[in-house]
Amino acid sequence: MDFGNFILSFLLQMAFTLGLIFLFGKAIALCNGAFYRNFGTHARAVCYVTGFIGTPVHEGAHALMCLIFGHKITEIKLFQINSSDGTLGYVYHSYNPRNWWQKIGCLFIGIAPVLVGGLLLAGLLYLLLPDLFVSAANDIVAADFAGDFGGALLTVLRSFAGMFSYIVTWQWWVFILVGSFIALHMTLSREDVRGALSGIVAYATAFLVVDLVLALVGGGLLSVFTGGVLACGAFLLFFFCVFLVISLVLLAISYIVRAVRRRM
Repeated sequence: MDFGNFILSFLLQMAFTLGLIFLFGKAIALCNGAFYRNFGTHARAVCYVTGFIGTPVHEGAHALMCLIFGHKITEIKLFQINSSDGTLGYVYHSYNPRNWWQKIGCLFIGIAPVLVGGLLLAGLLYLLLPDLFVSAANDIVAADFAGDFGGALLTVLRSFAGMFSYIVTWQWWVFILVGSFIALHMTLSREDVRGALSGIVAYATAFLVVDLVLALVGGGLLSVFTGGVLACGAFLLFFFCVFLVISLVLLAISYIVRAVRRRM
């Protein structure tokens, strides 16, 4: 077994799964926080308007992962207004900490809004602009992140830039509008992050076990598995870039609104 290749494969798998999700999740959270602060006393009203779509997606993502990983949902609220603490929605759940599958589920339940948000955006792009979706998917899957990281990253960026050639279509604007509502409520709460962190060890251990088995079996199975993980991560990276650009544009708009309000 090539120990160096084993470690590199594991690190790449973690970087293209957990690394991407937490990095973009944090960046989008910072943008969203500044976006709402810029509306001052009107922030709550703006949050209600965007939350009509964004909050059910956020909480629905948590609930979906609870079901997948066998957690028991004890209480759920997809959207509410005028709550005493300002909470727009929540999902309360319980699980057996001795169950390895349910323990890993803590991670996915915590990061669900970011992960499912990206997948929903992918599905929306497929429905509205299938040609763009297929083109981007083919380019990203063909990219070799393990052998040519720089070239593969440029492929993702070129696919992303190709989106703007559809800006004159109504489908593109529907995609951006719905994406905006989702992006503005992808922010992970402290409880989300805390719950996700509790499942990281189980998640990483599961990958280590799988990598070890594949490395011992040989035949290039570890490389094939790592390539598949990187392709999935790159696919999500494309849509995380979309979310991040949407968040940055919305943030710029909020600063313009704040500047106008101060001059009035």
